This record gives sequence, C-alpha cells and structure tokens, in this order.
Amino acid sequence: MEDSPTSRAEAVHQALRAQVIAAALLPGEVVTESALAERLGVSRTPVREALLRLQGEGWVEIRARRGIRIRPAAPEDMRDIYAALVALEGAAAMAAARQPGRAGWAERMEAETEAMRAALAGNDLPGWAAADGRFHALLLAASGNAHLARLAATLADHADRARALTLPLRPRPESSVAEHGAITAALRAGMAETAREAVTRHRERAAAAIVAALRRLPVARS
Repeated sequence: MEDSPTSRAEAVHQALRAQVIAAALLPGEVVTESALAERLGVSRTPVREALLRLQGEGWVEIRARRGIRIRPAAPEDMRDIYAALVALEGAAAMAAARQPGRAGWAERMEAETEAMRAALAGNDLPGWAAADGRFHALLLAASGNAHLARLAATLADHADRARALTLPLRPRPESSVAEHGAITAALRAGMAETAREAVTRHRERAAAAIVAALRRLPVARS
C-alpha cells in the first residue's frame, strides 16, 4: 500500500471494491474491520474510511456492533441497474458511431472480442469475463463523453459482480461473441441507431439470463 493516509485509504478502497466485484467477498457475507485489515495487511483506519465509501456506493452495509455485510446482488436491483445501463450504453454506442475515430475504437473492441472467443475455446470463463469487461469499457470510452462513461462504468461494476456470481449457473456465453460483432460492425459503418439497437439487444439478453440465475441463488434473497 502507498505511504500517505489518503493514498493508503484509496488503495484499500480499490482493493476491497475489486474483491466485492469479483465475488471474493460474497454477497451476504459478514466481515469485520479487523479481519479486512489483516487480510490487506493495513491498519483499521484506512479500512474504516474505505468502508464508508463502499457503503455510499452501495457495496456494503455497515451495521453497528454486528459487522459489515456485503450487500446481496438482489434480482430486482439488478433488473433496474441493467435498465439504466442499457440506456447509457445505447447512448454511448450512438455517440461512438458518430465519432471520426470510430474505426480505431472498433478495431480495439474487435481484439477484445477475439480474446473472448479464445478464452471460450480454452474454457477460460474468467478470461472471457475480463475481455468482455474491457470491450464494454472501450465502448464507453469511444463515446467521447466522459460524464456518460463515468455513470455507466459505476453501473457496469454492479453488472460485472452479478455476472461473476451467476456465470457457473448459466449456459456458456457463446452468443456474446456474435453480439459484440454486430455492435462493432455498426460502429465501423457509422450506423448510430443500429449500434444502439445492437447494444440494447445484447445487454437485455444478458440481463434476463443473469436476473433469472440470481433468483436461484439463496444469498440473493437474504
């Protein structure tokens, strides 16, 4: 961890947030400040500061004298999160398709799609998920709208956690490769509305599968 108190708290925040998103800290799990501090090799002060931020971001619930509870990925919440994400990524796709540098962005996104294809061929689901996340991050960056990208990225983190939790419960995500291909083809062609529609179909299909899988997880209803 970094030396200054501010940078140390930021590093702890990022580390804990990453563990929640990756489901290393499971939904519904109850932990303590001291256990998290020991886990990260830091004092309790930066952990306390990080937890306050994580609570504000909707990742944890701080309960007096009862520990810190990792908030469940509730199906109803994820349905609403995906609805907002569809709207924002759809707008990002339209904006990206109108950018003069769209071909360059499409090329980078196509490279991530190929990485997804290779990961699936090797039965590497974590690798597939990582490449999928990079694809969507590139789509947001390609919009040229930093405010839109920042809002969507926060929602995408919640979607990434739900994906990590449900991936073993769902069929292999073969269709995602073809859906990404449709998105990048529309971007290359500068077809803004087609790009928006492709993103919407892709995210709505994934949302339906993920929400259905979350309903089968007991922790999602805890």
